[in-house]
Amino acid sequence: MRQERGHLPGGLVINEELELLGSVGGNVTVGEGGKLYLRGTIYGDLIIDRGARVHIFGQIQGTVTVHKHSKVVHSGVIGGDLINEGGRLFVEKISKVGGKVKTLSGRTKVESAGARMPPPED
Repeated sequence: MRQERGHLPGGLVINEELELLGSVGGNVTVGEGGKLYLRGTIYGDLIIDRGARVHIFGQIQGTVTVHKHSKVVHSGVIGGDLINEGGRLFVEKISKVGGKVKTLSGRTKVESAGARMPPPED
């Protein structure tokens, strides 16, 4: 697995197995056969194409779009929306989404944060 540290320009397309520890100053696309382990920051959108795999531990300022036959595990922070357009999406309870989680197609599982306690009685 290749690791990238430091700051990379936007418009990045990933078609291999990559662990990103730095930051990207724009949009990132993970293409077919690509695997991304995001531990850094993307200052743009993340697009996961057909057949790609992504695990988000870090941060994304924009929107994340999951296409058909792809798989995403979200454990980090997303500033925009998280949109499933036909892939498999798992949102862990420790993660944060600034916008909305939308499922247009595919399977989405949002892990609950547990049962809420009733408000205290006066």
